Amino acid sequence: MRSRRSWSKVTEAAPTHAELLELVAAAGRVADHSSLRPWRLIELRGSDRETLGRAIAKAEGEKGVSSKPQRAPLLIAVVASYRKSGKVPRWEQEAVASGVAHALSLLLDEAGWGVLWRTGHYTRSKAVAKAHGLGADEELLGWLYVGGKPSGRPGRRKPVDAARHLSRMPGAHGSAAAKQGKKSKKSKKSKKK
Repeated sequence: MRSRRSWSKVTEAAPTHAELLELVAAAGRVADHSSLRPWRLIELRGSDRETLGRAIAKAEGEKGVSSKPQRAPLLIAVVASYRKSGKVPRWEQEAVASGVAHALSLLLDEAGWGVLWRTGHYTRSKAVAKAHGLGADEELLGWLYVGGKPSGRPGRRKPVDAARHLSRMPGAHGSAAAKQGKKSKKSKKSKKK
């Protein structure tokens, strides 16, 4: 995970359907309240990408075929497939579908594939939903673009400043993080003066 990055350019190599099934089985192990499995994935290869290209062009009010789906040999559409539940709200079901997509992207990366999660306003368009055969209780969350990692040096990604994103509950008494946060705010105010 520390070395994961998005690959905007990939080669024409791609995992087989059988390889993909194995990775999807592992990705499906994400936390899932009530085991609703409110997600599904759609594998797009070959001419499927042209069909999607036509739908994207239509969604953008253009004629012809968008070249966007041709940027990778394999696209995996990530679909939130909502289930009726009195306990699990819609947002939580979408989080599960997103979790599956992220886990799958990590597994694909670990297996040596280049992956990029693409989204866009057209993910919510009727033309694109129809091309994917989405039901009334389904939403497209985007696509994982998958292909071979090009040779050469991969791009660099800035490290995450974990201290900036991890804190304690407000009012946590005696915590070093809370005290540090107060000191930091005071020092910022004194610098402004």
